[in-house]
Amino acid sequence: MPMRRFRKRLLRAEPNFRTLSKLWQVSWLYILLICTLAGVGYIALYSAGGGSARPFAGPQAARFGFGLVLTLTVAMLPPKILVRLAVPLYLSSLALLAVVLQMGHVGKGAERWVMIGGTQVQPSEYAKVALVLMLATWFSRIPYSKMGNPLRLIIPALMVLIPVGLVLKEPNLGTAVIIGGIGASLFFAAGMRLWQIALLLLPMPFLLKIAYSHLHDYQRARITTFLHPENDPLGAGYNIIQSKIALGSGGMWGQGYLHGTQGQLNFLPEKQTDFIFTTIAEEWGYAGGMLVIGLLLLLILGGMVMAIRSRNRFGRLLALGISVNFFLYCLVNLSMVMGAIPVGGVPLPLVSYGGSALINVMLGFGLLMSVWVHRNSRFGEEGEEEA
Repeated sequence: MPMRRFRKRLLRAEPNFRTLSKLWQVSWLYILLICTLAGVGYIALYSAGGGSARPFAGPQAARFGFGLVLTLTVAMLPPKILVRLAVPLYLSSLALLAVVLQMGHVGKGAERWVMIGGTQVQPSEYAKVALVLMLATWFSRIPYSKMGNPLRLIIPALMVLIPVGLVLKEPNLGTAVIIGGIGASLFFAAGMRLWQIALLLLPMPFLLKIAYSHLHDYQRARITTFLHPENDPLGAGYNIIQSKIALGSGGMWGQGYLHGTQGQLNFLPEKQTDFIFTTIAEEWGYAGGMLVIGLLLLLILGGMVMAIRSRNRFGRLLALGISVNFFLYCLVNLSMVMGAIPVGGVPLPLVSYGGSALINVMLGFGLLMSVWVHRNSRFGEEGEEEA
């Protein structure tokens, strides 16, 4: 009798042991990198708030705490659960994008937010993660040898084009470009042939011309300002001119924490969101800017390593998609504040102030951790499921 009771208790405790085992397998070094970059973001937002935790740094820290719990929770989910969630998450993201167009909150000339439970949510951020999960699920079921059939690419192409079209309708050009980039990277990783890629690129100049003709006036102004910011230094060119002044004034070691002239005197616009890197570079200089870029690169490379180490196709594609999403976030934001591309509303992940972007980046990291924890699973390779 005692032995039978012991076995029953052991069986009841088995799920807890599994959870603890999975938590142990989480890449805590990667989590430490995430926390370090978020810490840098807190310090920068404290400065952007004029040396106060309000209104930026404090709320951001609370959101990050919630996001970290979300990351570790999602990391426990096995591949078979993620695959089942792919369709509902993707469809819900499309529904939210459609709701934004009908009753979205207007900000800076675009409808990008919707109120859910008293909180502003930006569905386009959620759509990027949902799309990665959906495409990874779809392509994991198609053998590499059959990817040469163009008919097999029609449905996943529509999966990408629908959210791109809805986001462009808001309009949000920067996020639409990132969604398209994510889709293109996963098509290529899944085995899309080079001749198919070349075929898709042929009409690109004509499509760009059509797209430019349908841009809003403020979007065209951004492109013109990018080429000639000095033509309107107090209007459309103000943001990028002030950003370049702040970047240059930082020098090698910066002007000192809380002593950046452009940021502290409020010459620098959107210093807590789009131009947070400029705030850092002004106060910490070239050395501080390179530190932030180094942390971002480590997170991107870490995600790529997790993709390579995964033993199943679904995990490889999912980790790659999340890593590319993070990379494009960084690339667009850093290029924007340095004047390499037109200014757009794309934040620097884990550093810029914002709720939707931060939570969805942490959701992406949770999926990445799930791939790492279950990297030895053969799920989806031969129709097998994880035990």
